[in-house]
Amino acid sequence: MKGAHRQIDLNCDMGEIPEAIADGTQEALMRSITSANVACGGHAGDKDTMRLTIEQALRHGVAVGAHPGYADRENFGRLALKIALEEVAESVFKQVQALAHVAESCRARVVHVKPHGALYNQAVRDRELAGAIAEGVARWRRDVVLVGLAGSPMLEVFQEAGFAVAAEAFADRRYEPDGTLRLRKFEDALIRNPEEAGRQALGMVERGVATASDGSEVAVAAQTICIHGDTPGATAIAVEVARTLVEAGIRISALAGERAG
Repeated sequence: MKGAHRQIDLNCDMGEIPEAIADGTQEALMRSITSANVACGGHAGDKDTMRLTIEQALRHGVAVGAHPGYADRENFGRLALKIALEEVAESVFKQVQALAHVAESCRARVVHVKPHGALYNQAVRDRELAGAIAEGVARWRRDVVLVGLAGSPMLEVFQEAGFAVAAEAFADRRYEPDGTLRLRKFEDALIRNPEEAGRQALGMVERGVATASDGSEVAVAAQTICIHGDTPGATAIAVEVARTLVEAGIRISALAGERAG
């Protein structure tokens, strides 16, 4: 959809790398985003990293969300697994609940949930897996926003489960012509150049399109744009994406309206 939104949320996956929390890299990212997806014990994260990340988010007026993934720390949750749907639902529930408990102790509220890595990418095409994610979140609460890939069936599944949804696009990832994300095994899967990421984000907001790996345009109508915290040069990318959008007259605001850009 062209000219889709003049307002957008910028989200970032966080609480995944203790060193980035300790050296100030993560907090620097907070200055450019509006929503933080906090790793909650599956692919990464523990009570300490959750607490520190939530405290940083509160200092910068950033909305807090849960980022559950496969409990596969060895592969950072990025390896596609075949797990029983009930096991997926229970794992998602426990991870989101764990973050909610830490958030409560920090006087913060979890307002959205975004699956991580392989769990996210598999659910893009697998409606049953997407349903298991929704079921896991529903065991905790239903009054949160579920985030999924723009244009994918997973959003329909989340809506059918009774959740508000947010379609997500990616400033720092290359797309395939079918609208899915290019696999990280390909050298060009990541967009590392801040200016290129800024142009991609602006195209998504102003024209509703992204450039695919073959040079074609892919329709991307999104309410939130992701910048990965572990992408090399993520801080510079986030600064440039935010600057590009704001200079184009686009308002940067969290999904739940906690912060205005």
